[in-house]
Amino acid sequence: MGWPRFKSKRRTTPRFAYTTGSFGLIGGDPKALKLPRIGRVHCMENIARRVGDAKVVRMSVGRRAGRWYASLTVEREDKPVPCPPKGGSVGVDLGVKTLAALSDGTVFDNPRLLKRAHRKLGKAQKTLSRRNEGSNRWKEAELHLQRVHTHIASQRRDGLNKLTTMLTKTYSHISIEDLNVSGMVRNHSLAQAISDCGFRELRRQLEYKTARTGAKLHVVNRWYPSSRTCSNCGTVKAKLSLNERTYVCDACGLRIDRDLNAAININVAGSAPETLNARGGDARHDRHAPAAQTPVKREPSNARQGV
Repeated sequence: MGWPRFKSKRRTTPRFAYTTGSFGLIGGDPKALKLPRIGRVHCMENIARRVGDAKVVRMSVGRRAGRWYASLTVEREDKPVPCPPKGGSVGVDLGVKTLAALSDGTVFDNPRLLKRAHRKLGKAQKTLSRRNEGSNRWKEAELHLQRVHTHIASQRRDGLNKLTTMLTKTYSHISIEDLNVSGMVRNHSLAQAISDCGFRELRRQLEYKTARTGAKLHVVNRWYPSSRTCSNCGTVKAKLSLNERTYVCDACGLRIDRDLNAAININVAGSAPETLNARGGDARHDRHAPAAQTPVKREPSNARQGV
């Protein structure tokens, strides 16, 4: 294993965890935690109400942006899944101009938190760059910059939590797209705006919140042309540029908002039952026969005849 490697105080986040020993809640003191060899530590929220009758099995303590946070891992019995909400099905189209557009016409604007705080971030970074690295004033400037970033992240997390909670408590079936976020951020013109939206975090919250409320989450294939398909007649356009915010169908003459049209198509695609399973699409029962066309839900075949 070699010699122990010590962590740096500057480049790592100070954190430690307890799994054994005398740690956890304090009876009769709902806003406090007990840490071994440290004693009572006051907290800013009611810990006893959050934990309830569960058993605390692990406590992780870490420092972020000058403040200490404690994370508790608890054990409790699985609660019965409640009846799903009675709001019906909805399709959610995620984007940069509008964060989420629902198939029923509801639109959630993109707060663009990083862009709004761009001037404050630039000022804090300029102040940090003018300090002598390692000095006390440099540490103060670094702490200020960390708090600005933490405030932006907290605002983004709060907005996504409110949006996902509303969706999972209102609708029984929620359909979203399987977005390739890592591939989308390769576009340097939109990378910052896409990262500021938090698409992956929104999907992660929907996955565990739908399990709590009894709703169903349907993930539509990423290759489904939801934006280029007409929600009225089903005609698919060959091309649709990003600056075209109104979808105009050449076949039936439908004029509709681009995001609303995509949300309706996502809702229809997510609500439809799967009639063809893509697994095994490249399988060849006869080794002399060419491979079939690769379905979009599977990785391309490596066979020479595979499409």
